[in-house]
Amino acid sequence: MRAYLATSIGVACTAVLVLPLSLPSGALAASPAAPPSGRDAGPWTVPRAHPDAAAVPGSTESVPLRPLGSTRAPGAVAEQGVVARDVRPFSLLGVVWDNADDELRGTVQVRTRAAGTHVWSDWQDVETHNQEHGADLGTQERDSGTVRGSTAPLWVGGSDGVELRVRATEEEDETGPARSLLPQGLRLELIDPGEEPDLQSETRPDAPSDTQQDTQQGTESGTPASLETGTSPASGTMTGEPAGGATMSAEDMASSAANEGLAELGAAEIPALTKAAVEAQVAEAAARPYAAPRPRIITRKGWGANESLREKRFGYASTVKAAFVHHSATGNNYTCKQSPSVLRGIYRYHVKSSGWRDIGYNFAIDKCGNIYEGRAGGVAKPVLGAHTLGFNSNTTGIAVLGSYGGTNPPSAATTAVAKLTAWKLGLHGRNPRAKVTLTSGGSGKYGKGRRVSLNTISGHRDGFSTDCPGSRLYGKLGSVRTSAARYQGR
Repeated sequence: MRAYLATSIGVACTAVLVLPLSLPSGALAASPAAPPSGRDAGPWTVPRAHPDAAAVPGSTESVPLRPLGSTRAPGAVAEQGVVARDVRPFSLLGVVWDNADDELRGTVQVRTRAAGTHVWSDWQDVETHNQEHGADLGTQERDSGTVRGSTAPLWVGGSDGVELRVRATEEEDETGPARSLLPQGLRLELIDPGEEPDLQSETRPDAPSDTQQDTQQGTESGTPASLETGTSPASGTMTGEPAGGATMSAEDMASSAANEGLAELGAAEIPALTKAAVEAQVAEAAARPYAAPRPRIITRKGWGANESLREKRFGYASTVKAAFVHHSATGNNYTCKQSPSVLRGIYRYHVKSSGWRDIGYNFAIDKCGNIYEGRAGGVAKPVLGAHTLGFNSNTTGIAVLGSYGGTNPPSAATTAVAKLTAWKLGLHGRNPRAKVTLTSGGSGKYGKGRRVSLNTISGHRDGFSTDCPGSRLYGKLGSVRTSAARYQGR
């Protein structure tokens, strides 16, 4: 049973959740030479610009796909796209469509023009990413009426021109080749993640030393299956001021207070903590003897998440039984200094374009081994994510930023996965090298209600028929399990 915690400051809220997911962001005006790119009538009708666009860093431009060539000939393959055009500056893109239950069976390719130049990239593939991510079927998030089908997002860096082609596959049957139709309402989403916050560095997190001290005295050991709605995820009240005396919005305050006991309000990061200190924080530590050191975690504040974009309440499961490892499939053409921008782009794409309540992953890790807080609600709590369709409940989702089908993940990244899973699973007494039984919520690979034995640290492909997290990253999970167990002292 999940409960959702109100984030209003000092105001009691109703105990019944109605989950009003916002519609995807409206399109911003295109360049003067380009046709308007606002939503068509029907389910896509939203304002042309976000009502608080001036206050919300970043933007989304939405461009409808049009037929490319003839699609009327018998047996022809449907093809849609966007002809080469000028657009507003963007750095991340993806394709969405009306019905989240429809599959895009085909290929998506794009090329982009570097901002302020005449230089176009080569054609790049966009992972079609069909139905394998998102909230579980039958949940309020999935049934909100705003969720769309979507490809994986692709990071392309600063760009102001784009060309896209989507081509459906031909499928053989007893009568020969047949046209596979594309989903209805295809649109290209162009995401500007906004300016970089002044809080990030390109350094790797330092491992805590044996003598490292931490004065934080939190008790973040897990969250009951049922939480009362109220004013604070940690204590029922919110007091104190963020570091430096800066003012914070109600959403910022609530998101920061979800990590109360781990870091100050408004902190850009949660510091590393020794194994002994973690054991002292964990309730009933004697029953959970394998706590691991806590790695340094960059908070949502640290990567510049705008809390006004997400659904205002938090959602929790009852525990964390397993961790699913993903790759973001956004490509590897980013620097670690750009990681916050990549995350802000994914966040905006998940919420405004795909219609989710928040970013889907619980955590993200970049190629330099920096760990980032994902979905809001508290890094030490069993926050309900939208990362592994059918197995979101009682699990945590960790995305390594990049694409690792044909590229080896950096050792810094896999080491960070091991450290993070050791700490997170250790809070709930889980052995990284053990098996765990999970009940499927309906994943396509496993029917709803089926009990499945999986590794406590699994790849996304273990719970769904997908290539994620890429064969190269998936091949490292054995050593990740061993290292995580060692961090726990097993």
